[in-house]
Amino acid sequence: MSLFDMTGQVAVITGSSRGIGKAIAWEMAEQGAKVVISSRKLDVCQEVAADINGKYGEGTAIAIAANISSKESLQNLVDETRKSFGRITALVCNAASNPYYGPMADISDDAFHKILTNNIVANNWLISMVAPEMVERGEGSITIISSIGGLKGSSVIGAYCISKAADMQLARNLADEYGPKGVRVNCIAPGLIKTDFAKALWDDPATLKRSTATASLKRIGEPHEIAGAAVFLASQAGAFMTGQTMVIDGGVTSSGGGVG
Repeated sequence: MSLFDMTGQVAVITGSSRGIGKAIAWEMAEQGAKVVISSRKLDVCQEVAADINGKYGEGTAIAIAANISSKESLQNLVDETRKSFGRITALVCNAASNPYYGPMADISDDAFHKILTNNIVANNWLISMVAPEMVERGEGSITIISSIGGLKGSSVIGAYCISKAADMQLARNLADEYGPKGVRVNCIAPGLIKTDFAKALWDDPATLKRSTATASLKRIGEPHEIAGAAVFLASQAGAFMTGQTMVIDGGVTSSGGGVG
């Protein structure tokens, strides 16, 4: 059996109707996992689930809408997953918000609160809902999709960077708490990836050129280039890894480049 095999696993991936989350769901299904497609819009989730089921067989994927800003909505996501699949063995907290671009001095309280709630507090809510069953079984994997923004300063997306730095610390704290029970918690910190979420940072050719100029690979990343790391962390291949942040950025941070 491959170390990356996920047969028998049930993975919940938030924000998986597009971008990085969608790529992770597809790759986990490829490796044998049952996957839960979740974002705010049910119809879009259903389309992704139908495509996955069309390739890997009916029942491989289900769609459950959830708004990460609502604790009740996240609990429903967990409850409905358990009704359908019986358990959750892997969780990927991918959904996030970034409604503001500009200096910290000008951010509104509402925008700042939204970023912190959706990118940090909501992750802790969802993890707290899923972790107990993993602890009871003595195994499980939790992955938070952070960002290299959590490693560097930015005059453009500073609030987002603050939230992503906090996600890294959340993973370290929870890894320490849950590790003795066999539950692993890690982060993935992507660099600039070609997604709708990050469109403001790559859609303009001049901005894209600046963003990739200091990257060792001199290009933007693609969603599928993050998916393999998520499979690694959720499978036996990553069984001895916890409390860590995997940086996947084309060499931006190693060469001293910025994030926006």
